[in-house]
Amino acid sequence: MSARTAAVQSAVLFGIDGHRVRVEAHIANGLPAFNIVGLPDAACREARDRVKAAMTSTGLGFPDTRVTVNLAPSNLRKHGGGLDLAIAVALMRASGTVPEQTTEDTAFVGELGLNGELRSVDGVLSLVDALTTRRVVVPGRAAAEAKLAARHEVLCASTLGEVVAALKGEEPWPDPPAAAEPGPGDQIPDLSDIQGHTIGRKAIEVCAAGGHNLLLSGPPGAGKTLLARRLPGLLPKLTRREALETTRVHSAAGLPLPPDGLVTTPPFRAPHHGATAAALIGGGSGWIRPGEISCAHNGVLFLDEMAEFAPAVLDGLRQPLEEGAIRIARAHGSVRLPARFLLVGAMNPCPCGKGGKSGSCRCAPWARLRYFRRLSGPLLDRFDLRVHLERAKAEDLLDAAAGEPSAVVAERVAQARAIAAERGLRCNSEIPPAHLPRVVDPEPPARRLLESTLKSGSLSGRGLHRVQRVARTLADLDGVEGRVREEHVAFALSLRLEPEELEAA
Repeated sequence: MSARTAAVQSAVLFGIDGHRVRVEAHIANGLPAFNIVGLPDAACREARDRVKAAMTSTGLGFPDTRVTVNLAPSNLRKHGGGLDLAIAVALMRASGTVPEQTTEDTAFVGELGLNGELRSVDGVLSLVDALTTRRVVVPGRAAAEAKLAARHEVLCASTLGEVVAALKGEEPWPDPPAAAEPGPGDQIPDLSDIQGHTIGRKAIEVCAAGGHNLLLSGPPGAGKTLLARRLPGLLPKLTRREALETTRVHSAAGLPLPPDGLVTTPPFRAPHHGATAAALIGGGSGWIRPGEISCAHNGVLFLDEMAEFAPAVLDGLRQPLEEGAIRIARAHGSVRLPARFLLVGAMNPCPCGKGGKSGSCRCAPWARLRYFRRLSGPLLDRFDLRVHLERAKAEDLLDAAAGEPSAVVAERVAQARAIAAERGLRCNSEIPPAHLPRVVDPEPPARRLLESTLKSGSLSGRGLHRVQRVARTLADLDGVEGRVREEHVAFALSLRLEPEELEAA
């Protein structure tokens, strides 16, 4: 038997981006062997056993000769099982099991089970988007996600046998499975459930309207987590571009997607305080995966018990907060992951949680100091809003009157964001420092208030910029056009407690 070679196209994931891979199969005379070359990782090398078992279980047989599979380009590390289907098709094409013309201009993505079942893999949207063929074959469960790329004819199957039958022309390509009915899921709680907390409610409204990072401090039971979990309900729906960005990240991270495959609501991520740097920031030794900050892209990252996180992990947030992305470098390459998120932190005033005005703190002075100083000064400076909350009063908790619902507040937030969009910005927190004098333009009383605060030393240059942005957001929420008023600056200053004030609160 003369040597025979065939090749088909597939893709692998690197970070959240797909990279094309040419899968070449070579069948030649010699002792039976199956080798995969082209820098595969352990999971990719195990495709030898998965593909052989799947083909045998399907009744296709396996070449009893020397088989070599090359994954080109050879300088790109291949990982995962997403190349299984492409390897199987390339082998069948080289052995003459399927006609060559039926696989032309067609790519294949999917993992094979030992019984021939076709399974989905992480990052299908990015993988399909990287392909240049006219058609792409994916597992049935991934068809909705694959169609989001909107550049290919998407074909699907649930088993290797169905793929072979369709390629031979014996059966038509199966229809994609019907989309699952959206379940109740984790519904976003409504703001009307919270009674009292006037300052806290206003803080998250300003946070949502201007995209300002928020730090909530207060004793246990003060409502910090309740307020933070209602924040996504105040944010506008994701645009088409934002939805695709977020979907790519969630798919690459292996997070569940909606039935139609597209994430349209701002994500809310709340990692545990024991999270490692790789889990929060992203990375990994062999396979670079998105971290929680990337999974919160275009949404909210909530760090409850923020002072319990490792200081080195928290300081890793500083660069992504400024740039909206994280760059992770490894020996075999580097990736850039999107990480534009709204940071909300919550912390107690001390380890026992009874510090502050209650006066019943049991912590030693050094313990309180050490607890609070886990948040570095540069990280604290990146919070536009720093608010202390006390427990709600008894009359507020016993009052049956519902608070203002999220829908009403969300409408004001949307109007404020629309005003920012007219300035060419996504939100006011992105106003460049050079544009602040023109965009804010405080009235004389407001300017004098800022001057006196600066002269007192309680406000730095960077802090001034952040106060001006918050004041602009407050003015937009009030529908005030033009110059910012004194009451907006005063309220912005009251929403930005200094570290010393937070410790003493």
